[in-house]
Amino acid sequence: MSNAIRIHSFPLSGHAHRVQLFASVAGIAHQIVHVDLPAGEHKQAPFLSLNPLGVVPVIEDGDAIVHDSISILIYLARKYAPAFIPEDLQQEAEMHRFLAMSAGEISYGVGAARLINVFNSPSDPLFAKATAEKALIKLEQQLVGRDFLVANKISLADFAIYSYVAHAPEGDVSLEPYPNVRRWLTNIESLKGFVPMQATKVGLAA
Repeated sequence: MSNAIRIHSFPLSGHAHRVQLFASVAGIAHQIVHVDLPAGEHKQAPFLSLNPLGVVPVIEDGDAIVHDSISILIYLARKYAPAFIPEDLQQEAEMHRFLAMSAGEISYGVGAARLINVFNSPSDPLFAKATAEKALIKLEQQLVGRDFLVANKISLADFAIYSYVAHAPEGDVSLEPYPNVRRWLTNIESLKGFVPMQATKVGLAA
C-alpha cells in the first residue's frame, strides 16, 4: 500500500465517507488514517499543516494534498477514475449541479438535522428538516425512471449525495415518503466495493 493515497477521516463524517466510498468503488488504492475528532486532533499540529481549516477529509497523494470532499472527489476521478465524470458536457454540468446541492441543500438539510441529533449542533432543527424535505422531493423527482442521478449512470453526483441521505433517519428525517430515493440508495449499496458509513445509536441501529 506504499503507493496508496492516504485518506484522513473520521468514521461518523459524511464528508469523509463520500471520499472513502468513492475510492473503494472506483478501485483506487487507499488507506484510512483515523483523525480523533473528539480529542481535537483536527485542530492541532500536524493535522493543521495538511488542512489549515481543521476539518476532515484530507487526502495525501504523494506530494499532493487535497482537502474539501467535493474537490477530492473531482481530483480522484480526474486522475484515477475518469469514467465517473460524464463525457457529455450537459451531463457533466448536471453532475456539478448535484455536487453543489451536496454542499448546499443536503448539507443544510439532512446533514444539519443529523448534526443536531448526533453532535448536539446548535442549528435550527425546523429549518434543517424543512430544507431536507425540499431536497428529498427534488431527488425523488430526479430519480423517476432512473437508477442513478445523472444520465442513469453512476457518477460523482451519487457519491456526493449518498452518505447524508442514507443517514437521514439519524436526524429524524424519514425516507419512507421517497420510494425512488430508497431504491437509489439500494442501487449504490449494491455496487462492488461499497462500504457503509458507521451508524450512530440515533435513528439507526448501531
